[in-house]
Amino acid sequence: MEASKWLKLAANSYRVAAEHGDLDAQRWLGLAYKTGDGVERNLDESAKWYRKVADSYRKSAEQGDARAQASLASCYSLGEGVLQNQFEANNWDRRAAAQGDSIAQYGLGLKYYDGNKGVPKDFVQAYMWFNLSAARGDSVNPSEYWRDKVAAEMSPAQIAEAQRLAHEFKPRKEILSGNSSSPENSVASGTGFFITDDGYLITNEHVVKEAAQVRLVTSAGIIAARVVKVDAANDLALLKAEGRFAALPVVASRAMRLGSTVATVGFPNVGLQGFAPKLARGDIAALSGAQDDARHFQISVPVQPGNSGVALVDERGNVVGVVSAKLSARAALAASGALPENVNYAVKSSFLLSFLESVPEVSAKLKEARTAERKFEDVVKDAEQAAVLVLVY
Repeated sequence: MEASKWLKLAANSYRVAAEHGDLDAQRWLGLAYKTGDGVERNLDESAKWYRKVADSYRKSAEQGDARAQASLASCYSLGEGVLQNQFEANNWDRRAAAQGDSIAQYGLGLKYYDGNKGVPKDFVQAYMWFNLSAARGDSVNPSEYWRDKVAAEMSPAQIAEAQRLAHEFKPRKEILSGNSSSPENSVASGTGFFITDDGYLITNEHVVKEAAQVRLVTSAGIIAARVVKVDAANDLALLKAEGRFAALPVVASRAMRLGSTVATVGFPNVGLQGFAPKLARGDIAALSGAQDDARHFQISVPVQPGNSGVALVDERGNVVGVVSAKLSARAALAASGALPENVNYAVKSSFLLSFLESVPEVSAKLKEARTAERKFEDVVKDAEQAAVLVLVY
């Protein structure tokens, strides 16, 4: 029988299974309509079947199924049934890898080895994920080959660090709450900023909550950090990295007035916008937050995913707040029937200083406030040098 006839027969068989909900058959039909193998090429029909696959994977993925999470990551990476989105692909891959899925671990290893698709080049992370994936013992798993390949480009110290991380890795089952896409259930990224020259830095508590590992993308490369202390009530976290860094002074926020100019330099949407730091500028829009919460400023500085934990600096380059949240679009729509426009919040620096008073070895090393007038370009440069991308695994 001709190959085309076999393909047509296979397509008919797969259609029956697909219509009864078989995921493999649905994905095969999506591919068949995309290529025209066994059926007349029809991209709309291909998209229909891919959407069914993606929707099914999403339902299982949001319930914590690691293999479904890895499969949904593939859908986002290839644009099958969903809009292509490398940030979403990486998020689902990391969630699956954290639970021990070998396919997701292998995929993350490749991304860290190549340094593309929204992931920075990091041989230590690449080796670790390849090593974990290879340990599953799957005969068709190429992770062992890639682990040895990346090892040839690493120093003995880097290999030892990667092996240590792999040894300490413990798969963690996702604990589902009412919102399976909340920070508690997902690997996160955010922004942090150094407050001392010897490596103490600040970010939001929700960025590092329940983190297995925290790493910082700095101008000197990717380094490890540890969580020293958190203040969940005010969404603040103190971290420590080893090394010498440019730091920002923190001042009391009492001097800020309605309309004061403020700015941030952070790392929003790295999967879409890249790893270069981004400047945003605005004003103090209110001296209190949602429902007149006195702990927060309302700010007109644009805020996007990844800006959490970024320093809010004044015109002299002093930290006067820590960006923490946006007004919930869902809550605003339910309450007013309209979506909020650029309504964002920052924890006042006075609450940050109170938090740091409980850590004397840090508060004693804070930098002196800057009081002289400065060029805005110099303020931006200092904020950029102190800012780091925070990656949580």
